[in-house]
Amino acid sequence: MDRDYVPGVVEAHRPVRVRREDEVLSFKVIGLGASSGVILTREAMTRLRVKEGDTLYLTEAPDGGYRLTPCDPGLERRMKLAEEIMHHDREVLRALAR
Repeated sequence: MDRDYVPGVVEAHRPVRVRREDEVLSFKVIGLGASSGVILTREAMTRLRVKEGDTLYLTEAPDGGYRLTPCDPGLERRMKLAEEIMHHDREVLRALAR
């Protein structure tokens, strides 16, 4: 298995590449008024585990490519910070809970 593989994450390197062996899914960019969009196939939505109305995040990967993921990239950092606060300020949080 590739060391950069993350389940549910699509690697985008023109065309969008799904890290499942050598299988490639490609999408066309279409105009949507003053913006542009990409139509995801049912297969892509199933692999990403998303449904209509969900938010996707496009982030730059260390290798210069891009990642399209339904996971909020800032959530992990915020959760780690919350855990640190809960650990260090346990007594304050107990007092506030009363």
